[in-house]
Amino acid sequence: MTRSTDHYSGCLICGVELLYGGRLRPLSCALCSEEFSANSACANGHFICDRCHSLPALELIERTCQVSTERDSLRLADSLMKNPAVKLHGPEHHFLVPAVLITAFCAVHGDAGKAEKLMTARKRADDVKGGFCGSHGACGAAMGAGIACSVLTGATPLARDEWRLANLMTASCLTAVGEAGGPRCCKRDTYLSLIAGVEFLNCYLDAGLPMGEKPVCSFAVDNRECLERDCRFFPES
Repeated sequence: MTRSTDHYSGCLICGVELLYGGRLRPLSCALCSEEFSANSACANGHFICDRCHSLPALELIERTCQVSTERDSLRLADSLMKNPAVKLHGPEHHFLVPAVLITAFCAVHGDAGKAEKLMTARKRADDVKGGFCGSHGACGAAMGAGIACSVLTGATPLARDEWRLANLMTASCLTAVGEAGGPRCCKRDTYLSLIAGVEFLNCYLDAGLPMGEKPVCSFAVDNRECLERDCRFFPES
């Protein structure tokens, strides 16, 4: 069974339905800012040009998060993961988690320096290789949450409280992932890391991030190792 194409449709920025008009009109791409003649935009007015729509996963995540004002990290993550550039499993999730957490935090507290924070998170996530969950005992999505905390607090190896918080954040997310059990599922582990990460940031940094509705997984049909009803995100029907 394969996923229906509507799971991959909608706006890259906010995930809502695309609207099509009969006439071409000048529209500015929400990601690259270039102007094109087009007849489609989402219900919130976002237009994405074909070139940006075909970006590789990491570039797509970074550019989308640079312009997004979404406060709900779960909703933003779900929208990004439904883009075919983001594979079912893979190390792109190691950057996706810190990217959406940083985006949500900046949406609440102001986006001064957001682009630099995202760039820093991307560079650090590059060091978290695929398969770390099994070979190193540390899920990359959970490590991504720790990267987000490190970037947001300015942690360094010599910092005191910032160092403590970044490690506690990773530990909290790894606990959530580990308790869910294997085998790995990058979608499930992303959801778990974001839920635990938002709770941590709200508790320790008074982040004020909203906790959206529990995700209902739309990726299970493609995952041969899916835990199905043993996963809290598996659709009920």
